[in-house]
Amino acid sequence: MTTHLVETPSITRLDAAGARKAIPALTGILRDSVASGASVGFMAENTESDFEAYWTGVAVGVEAGQILLLVARQGDEMVGTAQVHPAGKPNQPHRADIAKVLVHSSARRQGIGEALMLAAEAEALKAGRTLLCLDTDEAGPARRLYNRLGWTEIGTIPRYALMPDGSDCGSTFFFKSLA
Repeated sequence: MTTHLVETPSITRLDAAGARKAIPALTGILRDSVASGASVGFMAENTESDFEAYWTGVAVGVEAGQILLLVARQGDEMVGTAQVHPAGKPNQPHRADIAKVLVHSSARRQGIGEALMLAAEAEALKAGRTLLCLDTDEAGPARRLYNRLGWTEIGTIPRYALMPDGSDCGSTFFFKSLA
């Protein structure tokens, strides 16, 4: 019998320079997620340059203090990412959105998504954000993760987005109070 030990992921928050340096790895994670059928804002026909442009914009958002970017590594390999987007409205200084929680298909089902979510919650709390919101594909595995982590499911909007193949995708919305 062979025993496979799964390395515990390390989760780090990237600054703007780290975000720019990570663009190739993050592009690979996003490409893999779209190729695996995840509804994450991109279609099957999107190109490498589309994915790179997205991450370049994220790096600009990190530099401007509009995005907190987390990455998960196993050893030297970047295998996942998550973002915290603090609300920029004066009447919402307590709120943030969680976005683009992605784990490379080769590293799924190893607790990386959960570790990213817990780190995102901790980073949001450090930033004074006590109400978090997110949405996810109504049929995807992340929905179970968010329920398990104590997020409150508030409903699904049918046909909210499209899957990478162009089929309809309902989005389920969640919130979590950290206060």
